[in-house]
Amino acid sequence: MNYLNQKTLRFLFSISFLFSFLSIFAQQNNGKIKGTITTSDGDAAAGVNIILKNTKYGTVSNDDGTFDFNRVRANSYTLQISLTGYETLETQVTVTENETTSLNLQLKVSNKELQEVVVSGKKSIASKKTDYVARMPLKNLENPQVYNVIHKELLLEQVSIDVKSAVQNSPGSVPVTYPSGGVGVTFRGFTTGINARNGMEMSTNRSSTDLANVERIEVLKGPSGTLFGSTISSFGGVVNLVTKKPFETTATEVSYTMGSFNLNRFTADVNTPLNKDKTVLFRVNAAVNREKSFLDYGFNNTVAFTPSLTFKASDKLTFNIDAEYISSNNTRRTYHRYDAASGITNPGDLKIGYRKSLFYDDNDAKTSANKVFAQAEYQISDNWKSTTLFSFMGENVERSYQTYTLWLNPYEAARRVGNWGPIYDNYTNIQQNFNGQFKTGSIKHKLLVGANYSFNKSGFSSGVTRYLDTIDVRTPFNPMRRKTVDATLTQTAYPVTTSKTFSVYASDVINFTDRLSAMLSLRLDNFKLDTDESTEGYDQTALSPKLGLVYQIVQDQVSVFGNYMNGFQNSPPATQPDATRLILDPVYAAQYEFGVKVEAFNKKLSTTLSYYNIKIDNAVQYDNDGFAFQNGEQVSKGFDFELIANPINGFNIIAGYAFNDNTIPATGKKAVGAPENVANFWTTYTLQNTVKGLGAGFGINYVGKSYMFEDNVFYIPSYTTANATVFYDQPTWRIGVKFNNLSNEKYWDFYGNSQAPSNFLVNLTLKF
Repeated sequence: MNYLNQKTLRFLFSISFLFSFLSIFAQQNNGKIKGTITTSDGDAAAGVNIILKNTKYGTVSNDDGTFDFNRVRANSYTLQISLTGYETLETQVTVTENETTSLNLQLKVSNKELQEVVVSGKKSIASKKTDYVARMPLKNLENPQVYNVIHKELLLEQVSIDVKSAVQNSPGSVPVTYPSGGVGVTFRGFTTGINARNGMEMSTNRSSTDLANVERIEVLKGPSGTLFGSTISSFGGVVNLVTKKPFETTATEVSYTMGSFNLNRFTADVNTPLNKDKTVLFRVNAAVNREKSFLDYGFNNTVAFTPSLTFKASDKLTFNIDAEYISSNNTRRTYHRYDAASGITNPGDLKIGYRKSLFYDDNDAKTSANKVFAQAEYQISDNWKSTTLFSFMGENVERSYQTYTLWLNPYEAARRVGNWGPIYDNYTNIQQNFNGQFKTGSIKHKLLVGANYSFNKSGFSSGVTRYLDTIDVRTPFNPMRRKTVDATLTQTAYPVTTSKTFSVYASDVINFTDRLSAMLSLRLDNFKLDTDESTEGYDQTALSPKLGLVYQIVQDQVSVFGNYMNGFQNSPPATQPDATRLILDPVYAAQYEFGVKVEAFNKKLSTTLSYYNIKIDNAVQYDNDGFAFQNGEQVSKGFDFELIANPINGFNIIAGYAFNDNTIPATGKKAVGAPENVANFWTTYTLQNTVKGLGAGFGINYVGKSYMFEDNVFYIPSYTTANATVFYDQPTWRIGVKFNNLSNEKYWDFYGNSQAPSNFLVNLTLKF
């Protein structure tokens, strides 16, 4: 830890204890009111309006149904609780000096009203309630980590049909489509795959994912190896998909979306209790997607089926089981490379048509994925809970034809093709967590202790042709057909590989006061790759700490925080040119971060601003003679800003900006695929009285210039896209129209592939 970081932490501690002292002093001779509000079916009631009549006091309940009033003068008051669709409740409460009055309240609602509330799903887009980010129930203002939550309600507004368009709502996040078929996200200067599902390991390296079963997307910022390990997280963070869960009311929702490029998409969401006592709940989501590429050749067809079951075995024991099957047949985008003497500096230099493909779409890919998730949650006592989890994912590639070009100059390209498959990757995870709350004197603790075992098995086959021809794109040419590829393609099967990881971890959130808390976390991780026919195995052990400090300047409204977070990636031994073997350590990244979080004006405003510095000091690099050494440095620093506001009913604003400077100190060059500036903006307004439910929205996304290679010569130009929507939302149906890329901007992804021009989507949703 350098001198500046020490000064920063000492400053935060000093400020925290000062405000804590002032807070304690100010609370003398006053009392507190704390309470929990539930609905008639026992669920937490979030967003409930609570006022002390004839006073200035007013608030709304948190995502877990809790609320509190601090520094209330001793007296008797009338507490009024109201929420649309429920009966207004009034109760008398007496406040005593230096004491806390606790309340447990329940709202009453008719069955018809309850069904409308559940089916409409009007959750606040500012809600950050999650048990996955910290693996314990921890409010956003109590958490020293920065994270963003993208809810399905927002995705419905934007008529989002894929993860790429969805993740752009997270500040600094830029979607990446791998030419191998997977989807990733770049933020804080690093790229991470969509590697977590309900907090457990999964992969989308070569298979598809679908939004039909997604309740929300959680984007955790910063190295997160302490709680998630190395296979789920990158040095930039984690992307976690949270799936839809069964609930106690019968409801059905079907949706059809059509649009440009022959898009036809059908989804269905059916939920029902399976018994009278509503202890067995079932839900199934399904999706069928058919579309052509905006290129002259290419397509994407997927089918997804995702059933889930909840069984409440007793008041203390609940089982959740869900499965997912997704099958995809599509074409991949091209790996582009550029000859050093080509004179090409960016994709805009190429003389090929923006919507032109060099390969016919019989060079396709066929993949599938099977996912199973099971959870047993047992309430040991009022303060202790056990959670046992199991997950399995099988990712299968029947074939994956992937295309390659080498541009010799702006108009000549050499072509070749590879077939990656058959391939299978099996990921099995077993996890056990214990969560508890206890006190040591006046200090409160929220404790997590857990262990995780994962077993991965992979089989691999591939083959790549030589460069088959060279074409001049200024003259007529034929797209390359699969039969030409197969005539020269030879497949090679590689030995099956297996790896095992065993991890133990613990996290303690220590509340010194109601406002001041610290998080202390540690993970011990052992990775072992088994020896196969051609490769000697290895094992590595990593130790990953995480520390955080939070002080609430205004309780439940404004907090300042600082954190130290650690991430790691396992490194196999390197065979040197002289045949010696260099044993490597895991590559570590350490982040220091501080910032402020705000949830104010009855949660009509939510914002986060933070500065971070991520440093890698033992990256593996190679000298001019090909010898490996492990002291390479990389520094990624910058700041994130997020704003979510609901200034008046029906008017929502989501905005974000991220600056990132990701540099290799030894060369002074920028890291590849790391734009300095990324911004997002989205706003909607829905009429509340006349023509209630009619609304419109508008948004902008900006991504700055980035480099494709480490020499910083070839770059991907910056771009700005604008989108708009018009919708009419009613209790039993909804229609929405979305216009993407209004200005018909020409832009390219990090692999130099052109992206979709102006297009539209029309969605009709029926709710029963």
